[in-house]
Amino acid sequence: MAQEALDDLRERLARVRLPDEVAEADWEYGTNLAYMKELLDYWRNTYNWRRHEQELNRLSHYTAEVEGLEIHFVHQVGRGPRPKPLLMLHGWPGSVYEFMRIVPLLTDPAAGGAAAGDSFTVIAPSLPGYGFSERPCAPGMNVAAIGEIMFKLMTEALGYQRFAAQGGDWGAVVASRLAKAHPEHVLGLHLNMVGAFPAQGRNFSSLGEAETRFLEEAERFRRAEAGYQAIQGTKPQTLAYALNDSPLGLAAWIVEKFRTWSDCGGEVERCFSKDQLLTNVLIYWFTETIGSSIRLYCEERRRPWRLAPGEKVEVPTALAVFPKEILRPPRSWIERLYNLRRWTEMASGGHFAAMEQPEALAADIRAFLRDLN
Repeated sequence: MAQEALDDLRERLARVRLPDEVAEADWEYGTNLAYMKELLDYWRNTYNWRRHEQELNRLSHYTAEVEGLEIHFVHQVGRGPRPKPLLMLHGWPGSVYEFMRIVPLLTDPAAGGAAAGDSFTVIAPSLPGYGFSERPCAPGMNVAAIGEIMFKLMTEALGYQRFAAQGGDWGAVVASRLAKAHPEHVLGLHLNMVGAFPAQGRNFSSLGEAETRFLEEAERFRRAEAGYQAIQGTKPQTLAYALNDSPLGLAAWIVEKFRTWSDCGGEVERCFSKDQLLTNVLIYWFTETIGSSIRLYCEERRRPWRLAPGEKVEVPTALAVFPKEILRPPRSWIERLYNLRRWTEMASGGHFAAMEQPEALAADIRAFLRDLN
């Protein structure tokens, strides 16, 4: 990163104008003021971007032009005898930084005491408009379009004609669409969040008790937690001016999600250190991709990908169910949508599974894909 960008960041952090807050609000009204003051002090006086930049650079980074866009990806070759190619896809407000701890567990499992034969070559792209990938400015960069870009990255740019796919958040949706569109190329699909939705939506002819309860939980989430979806799905450009101009505003917008969606019991640093939180935020800041990243919500709302009535993803699928995931459909719901071969209920963890529980997630990926070819 150019020194000028670091100098600009330092000057902006020195000029921060903090808002007021309702007395004793904690996090009830949004990102807590006391925590943001603490984070700001650490950011100004202790955090070292260059150290984390070096850490990121320990992975092998590349770019390739796909569909007219420069797509960034990590390509870490496995150290086992016949490593399987594994496409790993992040979501929002994450980045490839989510995979820092899990990549070595998958590429070199023997180093951690697992079988060398369970090695993978990991391909972890930055989604178009996220992080180090080019920002698309033409309309229409929705899940279907991103799925095709990921498919061409794997098959045309990298030459992998048969590979596994893994994802959470938007990565789960993109991976599911890719598997549905190109099943002959995807040997297995591993998800840590539901990535496909029925064409009928809520209107199945008959729903079981667990499915009805899930829809009630989804409605509670919509009312209490989905405000970000509403603004990002309708007027993302308006929000982008503020988030692209204020580093602390950007951090407040993103850190609140890491707290709310993780298995942290209300204390975000039980799951993520300040360094982890700030490094992820700064990938958006330095690349100026917060606006292009949140546009995905708008593009997908306008032209959503849904399975047609009676359709399902036929590629063998595994779901790792983390207890603090945003939404947790019952198994019967998943079986309507996927060729479900493995269902694992995890002891702990939330939405950012690769960061929160990398060992558990890696073990489940290895167990599922071990015998698939």
